[in-house]
Amino acid sequence: MARLPRFVLPGYPQHVIQRGHNRERILYDEEDYWFMWEKLGAAAEKFDCELHAYVLMPNHFHLLLTPHTDNGVGKLMQYVGRYYVQHFNFRYARSGTLWEGRYRATLLDPKDYLLAVSHYIEANPVRAGLVDDNAEYDWSSYGANALGADDALVTPHREYLRLGRGAKARQNAYAKQSRMPEDKARVTRIRDATNKAWVLGESRFCNTIESELNRRALPRQRGGDRRSAAYRLARSTNL
Repeated sequence: MARLPRFVLPGYPQHVIQRGHNRERILYDEEDYWFMWEKLGAAAEKFDCELHAYVLMPNHFHLLLTPHTDNGVGKLMQYVGRYYVQHFNFRYARSGTLWEGRYRATLLDPKDYLLAVSHYIEANPVRAGLVDDNAEYDWSSYGANALGADDALVTPHREYLRLGRGAKARQNAYAKQSRMPEDKARVTRIRDATNKAWVLGESRFCNTIESELNRRALPRQRGGDRRSAAYRLARSTNL
């Protein structure tokens, strides 16, 4: 069965995940992490993408980025993937594929999900048990977004800039948000949309994307609860 094309609209952010083949490690030491970091920066500049959040994990990486061309994200991922595989295979005397397959991505509503996805990405090291606090992990955007650390990869999104009038106010507000308990339902929705390549947003936003791209933004709803009065009424009136 042919795969549907990914949702892409210039100016709309995307959450992207790329995993190692069979969930195996793709990053072992600082040389690997620095190489990946540098290639991401070069690709973002070359293909006109703004990177708002990221995390480089031992066996996968997440990006939150806004492309300004139709093929910006695809070109960026192709560029990074190609150069990193060359680096990895040469360094570790191996050959063959490194990646699980095609990268996974979801186009998202920045108003409702930009910051939620950013926090979700940066919490990965804590979620995986690698560190106890986001600030302890070196290879993510948390330092830039919450602590004001210099990170040439990170370009603040307008939703981030709305957190406060100055840089320190924004960092404090962002750090405070990051300490709030995770919304389990929202995390599930982020994962589902990314893994299944559907749009991440509320109904009004999804309707807008459907109109722009002339294709369904969400999976079809399955039949309702046949025992419910609402379901029986809908069936009887052909709604």
